[in-house]
Parts: sequence; C-alpha cells; structure tokens
Amino acid sequence: MRDLAKLDTAAGKRIKKMLADGELVPDFTIIGLWMRELCINLKDGQGILLDGAPRRVVEAQAADEFLDFLGIKDTFFPILFDISRQEAFDRLSKRRICKKCGKLIPWVGDFKKLEKCDACGGELFNRPDDNPTSINNRLDYYETKVVEVLGYYKKDNRLVTVNGDQPIENVFNDILKAIKAK
Repeated sequence: MRDLAKLDTAAGKRIKKMLADGELVPDFTIIGLWMRELCINLKDGQGILLDGAPRRVVEAQAADEFLDFLGIKDTFFPILFDISRQEAFDRLSKRRICKKCGKLIPWVGDFKKLEKCDACGGELFNRPDDNPTSINNRLDYYETKVVEVLGYYKKDNRLVTVNGDQPIENVFNDILKAIKAK
C-alpha cells in the first residue's frame, strides 16, 4: 500500500489519503495487489508470509481460492500472535521506522534499545499513523471484523495461535512446533 501511495495516480493519491487518515483500503485493492505480487514473484517451492492479512473474511476466501489454484492451500497456516489490547497499543504507539531505508523497528526485546537503524544507521521516527486515535480505531476494527477471519480459519482447524508476549526466540520456536504439528 505504501508503494502504491507514492505513485502519482488516481489510486495512489486516494490510497495515500486513506493511509494518512488511518482508513482501511478496500478489499478489491488489497486482494488485487497481493495476488499480482504472488503471480509475479512466487516460485515453485517458495513459501509465503503475509503480515496483517487477510483482515476480512472476503480476503480470506479469496486467499484460499488463490492458494488452492497454486496447489499450496494445505500448507497455508494463519498465525495469530496472541497479545493483549494494551500490549498491541504499546507496541504500535512506540514502534519506529527508519527515515533512510524505511525499515520498521518493532517495540519488542532488544529493538527497544536501538537509537539508530540497525540496518543502515539512519534516524528513527514514529509513523504518523501510529497516533492514539488511529491505533484505537485499528484495534476496534480488529475486535469487530478481524476476529471473524479468525473464526473462518478456526472452523477448519488451520489457525495457529502463539503467545506473542514471550521473547522473539520463543515465539519463533512455538511457530515451528505448531506448523510441524499440522
């Protein structure tokens, strides 16, 4: 979305405004963009990691159809990093981004100690859409709409739930264990 928002096109300008206002981009835009990216970039035998998607049931259904078309639906495991609303708020309000390379620096573990980007040494700043109002709107949306997606994946026992409050290494190990168990 952020790449699209940089374009001097009608869609780019509209997306830029929506992102700045903390609004959600329409389903058809999200689905179209990630399907295009996967069609162009996904090679045989590669995996996929979607961050923050799908957010709506229609997106989950489209993902299932597309992954089934690719023959990899049975190896797609949505992962829920289970954390409290307060922890989510804290992480979103304190995460930073590098002005130079654009790397997102999460507010967890040793990343909290960083004063400059660990990739390029650039200056770190808070994203403009990580303000209390926008964050609360996104968390409210999660609690009303994204929870429906979790139910969609739970019904066929595909949802992997991991305690997101533990150290990153433990989260990673729990993901591997859960996927191997599937």
